[in-house]
Amino acid sequence: MTDAVYLYPISFVTGPQEVDGDAVRLGGTMAYASEFVLVMRFDGVLVERIITTPAGMDEAIGLLPDVLARDAAQQFANFRKVHAPLQLGNRTIRLDQPQVMGILNVTPDSFSDGGINDDPQIGRDHAAAMLEAGAAIIDIGGESTRPGAAATFEDEEIRRVVPAVEYCAAMGAAISVDTRRAGVMEAALAAGAHMINDVSAMRYDPRTTELIASHRCPVVLMHAPGAGEDLHAGGQYKDAASEVYDFLKLARARAIAAGIAEERILLDPGIGFGKSLAENLSLINALPMFHGLGSPILLGASRKRMIGALSNEEAADARLAGSIALAVKGMDAGVHLLRAHDVPETVQARNVWRGLRDAALTTFNQVAPV
Repeated sequence: MTDAVYLYPISFVTGPQEVDGDAVRLGGTMAYASEFVLVMRFDGVLVERIITTPAGMDEAIGLLPDVLARDAAQQFANFRKVHAPLQLGNRTIRLDQPQVMGILNVTPDSFSDGGINDDPQIGRDHAAAMLEAGAAIIDIGGESTRPGAAATFEDEEIRRVVPAVEYCAAMGAAISVDTRRAGVMEAALAAGAHMINDVSAMRYDPRTTELIASHRCPVVLMHAPGAGEDLHAGGQYKDAASEVYDFLKLARARAIAAGIAEERILLDPGIGFGKSLAENLSLINALPMFHGLGSPILLGASRKRMIGALSNEEAADARLAGSIALAVKGMDAGVHLLRAHDVPETVQARNVWRGLRDAALTTFNQVAPV
């Protein structure tokens, strides 16, 4: 790692009118940043910070060496980028407000709900309930990626996933499939899936990049330190936020170079994958900086181990309050998709958050009578 610059939003407002318009709308969402810090690192070590408002950004960038200045200018442009809706089958998923992605695990050993949806009728009912509660997308997973989970053979993963895709497709759902294997992707897309959620960022299976490019489907690229069977292996960081940022920047560039359209790429910082509690907390706090990469952001923090670590070691199914707290933190950061087990509660939190943001847009426009 050599010289690098990172833009961090550090002050936020509920609408630009609070600061006379001197705020940036993050990634086309309802989150607004009014102050940024330009952080320069050399070999991963922080060497300089410049704090500025959006109005002073050009002047601050002008203080940087040419290469870093160009990078900082691109990041600032990316913060202001408005992302087109996702077209998933007949469903249009707008990204101007947070959308909820409901988790449908069809595995016997997932950390939170393993075995619950093994019966197709139970899985079907669960998916229908999530859609009725307001899930914009159903994310189907046929392999547990929890620490220590045994690898799943490709044909077994296909056997689990395809029936779930078929019954979700019959409901007219927008369907994502959480897999890192090209054979599973191909079978799922043929069965009616619309989007791929690859926890290996297309590093595990060399066939995936060409497959996704040829199918012209959206893909989520997630950070995990391990490229092989164990996604959690090798997680050692000097600075987790900047290193995850660099990883996703490279993964995104590789995808574009391989023919995957920029507008079909989403990014996930991979909360819980090969990261300590302190590193997960650092990433959650740094979520707004990931808008600088220029792609929509997915946050998958639902029921994660970090919640139990902060609160009496509760079991996964007792982590609802912590999951909602992290979801709200994500919404404040301008996250576009919230991957959630508890869909009704997450949708309710989103709707209240959205109501507060809508109301805030008029608050400072009201002039008291003289």
